[in-house]
Parts: sequence; structure tokens; C-alpha cells
Amino acid sequence: MNDMAEHDMSASSRAPGLDFDTPALKRKRRVRALKDRLARWYVSIGGLAVLGAITLIFFYLAHVVLPIFQGAELGATQEQRPGWLAERQPPLLLAIEEQNQVAMRLDASGQVQFADVHAGTLLSETRLALPEGRRIVALGEDTPGSRRFVVGLDDGSALVAQHEYRLSYPGGVKTISPELIYPFGTEPIALDTQGRALEKLAISVNGASLQLAAVAGGELSTLRLEREENLFTGEVSLSEQRYKLPALGEPIVALQLEPRQQWLYAFGERAEVQVFDLRRQVLNGRYKLAGGNARITAVSPLLGGISLMVGDSSGGIGQWFMVRDADGRHELKNVRNFRLGDAPIRQILPEERRKGFLALDDAGRLGIFHSTAHRTLLVEAVSDGAAVGALSPRADRLLVERDGLLRSVAVDNPHPEISWSALWGKVWYESYDEPKHVWQSTSANTDFEPKLSLAPLAFGTLKAAFYAMLLAAPLAICAAIYTAYFMAPTLRRKVKPVIELMEALPTVILGFFAGLFLAPYVEGHLPGIFSLLLLMPVGIIGAAWLWSRLPESIRLRVPDGWEAALLVPVVIGVGAFSLGISGNLENWFFGGDMRLWLSNELGIPFDQRNALVVGLAMGFAVIPNIYSIAEDAVFSVPKSLTYGSLALGATPWQTLTRVVILTASPGIFSALMIGMGRAVGETMIVLMATGNTPIMEMNIFEGLRTLAANVAVEMPESEVGSTHYRVLFLAAMVLLLFTFVMNTLAELIRQRLRGKYASL
Repeated sequence: MNDMAEHDMSASSRAPGLDFDTPALKRKRRVRALKDRLARWYVSIGGLAVLGAITLIFFYLAHVVLPIFQGAELGATQEQRPGWLAERQPPLLLAIEEQNQVAMRLDASGQVQFADVHAGTLLSETRLALPEGRRIVALGEDTPGSRRFVVGLDDGSALVAQHEYRLSYPGGVKTISPELIYPFGTEPIALDTQGRALEKLAISVNGASLQLAAVAGGELSTLRLEREENLFTGEVSLSEQRYKLPALGEPIVALQLEPRQQWLYAFGERAEVQVFDLRRQVLNGRYKLAGGNARITAVSPLLGGISLMVGDSSGGIGQWFMVRDADGRHELKNVRNFRLGDAPIRQILPEERRKGFLALDDAGRLGIFHSTAHRTLLVEAVSDGAAVGALSPRADRLLVERDGLLRSVAVDNPHPEISWSALWGKVWYESYDEPKHVWQSTSANTDFEPKLSLAPLAFGTLKAAFYAMLLAAPLAICAAIYTAYFMAPTLRRKVKPVIELMEALPTVILGFFAGLFLAPYVEGHLPGIFSLLLLMPVGIIGAAWLWSRLPESIRLRVPDGWEAALLVPVVIGVGAFSLGISGNLENWFFGGDMRLWLSNELGIPFDQRNALVVGLAMGFAVIPNIYSIAEDAVFSVPKSLTYGSLALGATPWQTLTRVVILTASPGIFSALMIGMGRAVGETMIVLMATGNTPIMEMNIFEGLRTLAANVAVEMPESEVGSTHYRVLFLAAMVLLLFTFVMNTLAELIRQRLRGKYASL
């Protein structure tokens, strides 16, 4: 009975003539359910695909970047005991040519052998052009990569030679023909006028100038030969300058000449070095190189000859070069120290194309180091005792000779220039007076020291984002709050699309405009720009005060929410007035040129393309992002909260500050974080409007270089797989990690704000 009543009631409640269980409606519901499931799967798969793509990007960047932090490795080793080497004297000099095919060996008798690196067979043998009866008593090498050396003879003379390798293809077969040449003739050059045997010897060739320094009989002397060619007759003449330097006072174990032929280093047996200024022929100073009872056992210049690597009997290696002190005086500084082991350093082998070096000690250990990165890449035994080694020009092959045994070792050391300290810490570079953060990846000379610090790039990224957000954040947030809460709906429907349309403007156009127009305009109207920043708030507040003092009959004629339209002429008028008086302000207060006044009077450098220009241009680009999201967040606050607050007696301003903004705070915070991410990742504006100067200065009038702009500028020019290439990928990875961390923190803070103010 009850069931029948319920059935009758349900039937009567239906509209007459409608049947919800028809086949068409059932089919429509099934189709709708299918679409819902497909949409749910589509959104889920799309979200997972985005996460997967980001993960793959991260792992790809890591795959490219990780090799630069790996150490060096020794590869296959080939050992030979050639018969021709059995009765030879120990080598004075060992070298390998560019193709790693031919090795050169010089012994004390003046015999020069050229041998196959891999097979150990003798290819050819010759003898230095030594006078009859003369023997070699000293040896000196020029800078790494020059292949020049000088031998000192027992009669006080010296012979300069150079080993060269001609490459030819007779019959289609690559053939390397080694030879000795004598760039300053085959006749030995008299160094010691008294005919005493040369004890130590150094050489430096700079263009047409040959500089020799030698120790004979405990006295130090130098000889400079200048080669001059008559342009009309072609006649070549040599001019000669000889100098006797101050007394040494102790036995000398090594001599080194600086490539620019300004400094001569005389290393004493008491671990001291005397530095002579050859241009003034005076002693610059004496410097202690090692502590305790350590002795100097090996000295070699790095590529370029500016740095000296000094090995001692305790197994330590120090890097030294000349710097200027606070008074402008040159002094020798110990920049870095390395350690191979406890045995004395036998030999230091500098690389010919990088600021790295290898070291061999008396225990047969090999160490691979890099000076700039202050990095020890490998320590491994390659011999049973003290040996003589040679490093190939490409630093990928090491040849070691000991007791008639030749050992050829492959060296894998592709990226020694990078370490965490080189990337983020201050580094003391050659010819710098102090450690600094520097990015300079390329240079015109071959002995360049790469400076790959990411610190100035990261600093420039944050600096650009800071000044952009300093302009964009208050304007965008305040505009969003006013538009969503106070502005009339009709006016809001016109204003919001216009502001959002600004986002469609390409950033390359903004960068072009900022670089070619805004930067010179700001430079020429600096007083007007700053007066605009000061007068605009004053003008707006003054106009609001005047409006409040007008009769109510006049104020009521303007509909609610349209008051902002009255500020348009005020803003235009204040802007025109501020920029119009710029020239007068410059003449009255800054002597006619504010830029020069900043530089001369305040010591503030000024670049035309600077952070101020970037802040104005990039702030304009970021405003639409922040405004749109923040405005939606404020407008989405339920009207019931607003009306309830007003009904309880709160003023509109109290309702805004204590209810609306708190409720919308998660959305406003998200807007700021998205704007920050946009500013950090911006490329074209900072590329065209900053000058791209990688410096670490907070000065708003100086330029900067960001990580994104640096990648855009240098990636097309970098060699694929090179250290420079991988460091650029590391910069991209830093950007990715930064945005990931910022977005994660933003989401956590947003969720916390949402939970905190959800009860409003």
C-alpha cells in the first residue's frame, strides 16, 4: 500500500508527457559519461606527460653537465724496450709532436733521436750543430708549445734550436718528417765573455727579440738580440745588448724568463727566488718559496709564461705569479698550492693549450692538476722510480722513459677547468691583483685562461629580476586590487582586456625599443626620470586631496568606480612636466650633465644600457602576468564575504585589507611568483638592453648579464662537447633548478595561506 502511494507520488511529480528513460536520453548519458572519462584520462595523461618532459629535460641536462666534474683517467699503456736505447745517455729533453706519432729525444752528447711513439722504433737520428769538442752542460726551454730550446756549452756559448714536423701525403699516405732548425743560426752565441761553462740557462723569444739569461762562475748575465730587417734592401741585422745583474749570493738551481722579457727568476737552493726587472736592470725582490728544509727541485712555466709552477723536495707544488700591490709595486705572490705525495718533484709538464699541468716525482707517481680550477684530477704510479716524461701538445698522451724502457700512456682529461670553487667562488686569475668573480669564456690569444664563473651571471639574473619586480609588483598588484574591488564593472570590462593585451607584445620588440630608444632617452633625461618617480605619487595624492575638497554636487556627478579616469590627465600632465624640466634641473644642480656628475662627484659608473633600463622594459613586460592573475584572485573572492563585512559596519577599506586581500592572498602570491619566474627567465629584453657585461655590482646604472641571455649569446658559438658548451648547459640547469625550487616554495606557501584564510 505504501509502495503504491510512493509510486503514485513519484509519477505525479514528473512533468506530464516526459520520459527520462527513452533510448535517446540513455544514449546521450552514455556518450556524456564516455566524454567525461576521456577528458579525465586526457588531462591526467597530459599532466603526466608534462611532468615526464620536465624530468627528461632535467636528466638530459644532467647527462651533458656531469662529465665536467669527472676526474682524469689513464688509458692503455704501451711499453717497449728498444735496442737502440740500450747504450744511450739519459735524456735531457723528451717531446712528442702534435699527431702523437713521433717523439724527440735529446741527450747530453748532443744526439737527437726521433722515434715512433707507439712502436718505439728509431725513425731518424741527427746531431745538434755543436762545435767540435764542445759538450752540453745546461738546457733551457722556451714557453710551452714553442718547441724551442737552448743548450749551454762548456765554453760559455749557447745554441738555440727548434724541432719541427712537416706533414705530407706522398702516395696518399700521411707522413711526418721531423727536423731540427736553428732560428738564430747554427753558430753558437757567446754568452759568457770569459769562456766559463754555463751552469744554468733560460730563453725567451718574443717576435724578433731573443732574450737569454745564464749563470756562469756564479755570476748572472743576460743577452738580448734584436733582429731587424731593412724594408728597402732586405738586409738583416742583429743588435746586441748585454747586462750584468747584481750578485746572486747563493747557488742557482733554475732560471726562468717571462715571455714579455720583463722578469727574470733565479731560483736558489735555499728555496728562495730572486726576481730581476730586466727593463730597469734591478732586483725586484727576494721571495721565500717553501717552508722548513724543503728544496726547489723542479720549475716550469704554465701556458703563456705568466705563472710559474715550483715543485719542492717535500712533494708540494706552488703556483706563483707577479701582481701589483696597493702601492702599484710588483711582487711575486703564491696563489695556489698542490700536493703530489711525499717524494721530491722530479719534473713538471705544462699543457700547451690549457692552464693544466702534470707532475712526476722520484717515486714514479704521476699527478694531473689544473691551476685555475685548483683541482687535483689524478694521482697514480706510472713508473717504478724517477723517470723523464713528455706530454703531447693535445695533453692526451704521456711518454715516460726510465732505464731504457719507453712507456706510452693514453691520458683522458677532457674537462679539467671546472670545479665548484671555479664556478661559484672567487678565483685569482693570472694578471689580476686579487681574486674575483669573472665570466670570460673566449679571447683572441691562444694562451688565454678561461674564466667560467657562474656567480656574476646568477647575480645579474637576480639583479634584473629585482629591478623589474621593484617596478612591476606594486603597480600590477595595486592596479589589480583597484580594478577588481573599486572599479565600475563597465570600466573594468574595458581596462582589463587592454592590460592583458600588453602580454601579446613580443619581448624582442620591447628589447629593441629599450636598447635603441629607451636607453639613450633615459641617459639624456636622468633628472626628468627621477623627478617623475618623485612627483608622480605627489601629483596623484594631491589630485585626490583636491577632489575630496570639491563640492559634493560636483563629486556626485562622477559615477562610482569611474574616479580613476580622472587621473589620466593628471598622470599625463605630471609626466610631461617632469620630463620637460629635465634639462633645467640638469643645468641647475648637475653642471649640465648628470651622467658626468655621477661619475666624477659620486664615483658611480654609468653605462647607457643598465639595470634601470632593464627594470623599466622588463617591468612593463611582467606587469600583465601579475595583474591578470592577481585581479582574478581578488575578483573571485565571494561577494558574501564583502557584503557581510560591510553589513557588520566595516568600511570598504577595512573590508579590503582585512577580508578581501587575505582571502585572495594565495592567488596574489602565485601572481608574484609567476612574475618572478618570468623575469628570471627573460632573454631578449636583457640581451638587447643591458650591454651584457657580467659584473657583480648592485649599481642601478651599470649593466649586467643573465644566465638566460648568456646561453642565448654563446651557445651558437660553442664547440659541441667542449667545456664551454657543457658549462652553458649547466647555466640552463641552474635556471631550471631555480624555477623548480621557487615554484615548489610558492606552492607550499600558497597552500599554507589557503588553509589559513579558508575559514574567512
